[in-house]
Amino acid sequence: MSTPPVAAAPRITPQKELLEGETGKKRLGQWSATAICGNDITSSCLYVAAIATVYAHALAPLALLIVGGILYLYRKIYTEVVEALPLNGGAYNCLLNSTRKFSAALAACLTILSYLATAVISGKTAAVYLETLLPFLPPMEVTTAILILFAGLAILGITESSRVALVIFIFHLSALTLLLVFGLIHVVQYGGAWAQNWHSLTQDVNWPTALFFGVSASLLGVSGFESSANFVEQQQPGVFRLTLRNMWVAVMVFNPLIALLALQILPITEILKHHDNMLSFVGLLTGGNLLHGLVVIDASLVLSGAVLTSFIGITGLVQRMTLDQCFPQFLLKTNRRGSHHRIILTFLLLCISILYLTRGKLLQLAGVYTISFLGVMTLFGIGNILLKINRKELKRTYRAGWSTVILGVIATSVGIIGNVILDYRFLMYFALYFIPAVLIVTVMYTRIAILKAALMVINEMLQRAFMWREKVIEEIMDITNIRLVLFVRGGALSRLSKAFDYIQRNESSRKIVVVHLYKDHNSEAEEEILRSLKILEELYPEIKIEYFPRQGQFGPEMVETLSLELKVPKNYMFIGAPEAKHKFSLEDLGGVRVIF
Repeated sequence: MSTPPVAAAPRITPQKELLEGETGKKRLGQWSATAICGNDITSSCLYVAAIATVYAHALAPLALLIVGGILYLYRKIYTEVVEALPLNGGAYNCLLNSTRKFSAALAACLTILSYLATAVISGKTAAVYLETLLPFLPPMEVTTAILILFAGLAILGITESSRVALVIFIFHLSALTLLLVFGLIHVVQYGGAWAQNWHSLTQDVNWPTALFFGVSASLLGVSGFESSANFVEQQQPGVFRLTLRNMWVAVMVFNPLIALLALQILPITEILKHHDNMLSFVGLLTGGNLLHGLVVIDASLVLSGAVLTSFIGITGLVQRMTLDQCFPQFLLKTNRRGSHHRIILTFLLLCISILYLTRGKLLQLAGVYTISFLGVMTLFGIGNILLKINRKELKRTYRAGWSTVILGVIATSVGIIGNVILDYRFLMYFALYFIPAVLIVTVMYTRIAILKAALMVINEMLQRAFMWREKVIEEIMDITNIRLVLFVRGGALSRLSKAFDYIQRNESSRKIVVVHLYKDHNSEAEEEILRSLKILEELYPEIKIEYFPRQGQFGPEMVETLSLELKVPKNYMFIGAPEAKHKFSLEDLGGVRVIF
């Protein structure tokens, strides 16, 4: 062990932006942040009432209220986790701080697939709605144009994107409110079909089965709820909790009311006939061509807004994963506006390729869409449980009860099962996309082993290719020589071994700077730390340990100082769970990871 020099550090050029920070950036307020994720979740109003009626018949409003109840459980689950770990990444960030990195990466694969399916399906559906007003527009080309347009908007920056999202969000809620008003006037004037629909339920339908499948299918209506957690770092303090509340209120108000209105105006046979465009058909009946056109325009706009949500959400997630060495570092490049244009453009190309590979027939992506986002929510609930068990000391501003978390996980798990029963092809299509995504993440996670295997092949078969051999060795050394900083409170061997075990299993680097901060020098405490580190050197011979004692108090200022002094990004700094007595939050530490 030795005291690390302040001179040259291992090459970490791609991560230099972490050292500079983002203190000068404006953060989103309540309604701007709500609009970004709200356009996604409230776009479900266009289809979820019809879907619920297809399976639950006259019980559709009740099915949608039950879905709102499930979403209320997840409000609490998300609030506890994200306010305790206020960093981008959603389910990935939750599992990264509570279990193995590979498990977190698998959850991220589900999130990526969910955003991919959301962008392509929303863009294509928006183009189809536009086609009803302008029949000469080709849907495939229009979909591509929508994807390119909102990718460009995302590249301009989240502030500009949020302004457009807010305009769309306000217009959408206004259009839905107007539709409900016209519908109510129509029912008062001409009566309704509720009695007929209720009689059909009691006579012809097994209502428990209908309600079960209605709730399962209606869970599509909460897609987008997970998006706010993926750009929480761009939100002002306290805003995240408000975005969850606002989305929940919108879902609880509009979805059941729209279903109830449709059942009052139309017989179920008519709803089944027009389930693809039920809202625009109701608009035509209650408000004529003018309201019909307004609903169609609103549908095109809010579905396009869901495309924007996908670009913003995927950017926050992939940025965090790239910082954690899950993806190639060239993705971290930012433009003058501070947006990660390489991530956005890569996602755009992926969306366009999927659109043309499926030829615009989106049944495959519908299966991916359904299972992946329900899987993300379920894994978030599981991550909450793991956080309660593995990180008991972590400072929290809110705690969801055990019954709330367990009931939420069971509800979304049953929802996945229900959707697979409704259409088994969903599972097949999901596997078709999920397995390649997992393989890519696995390759990134095991790249050291792969590089070593490649080195063996080069040594045996390409002895003359000395230049390539040196390049592979250099790449391995670049990765393993990156410094990691571990803050320790004392020298308890049991706690230190947990930290070293976590680093060995989850990180490629094999250089650890152990930082001990003290108020007054205590030779006995220092001797205990040195004894424990001596034992750890023997237990982990491949890890180079550097001991760095420093007088001072742990906190955001000390983290910032040591990050600059040691030239180590905060993302590569590890701590034990902060206690409730600390005045700072984990967000204040700027990405420091809790590992024991």
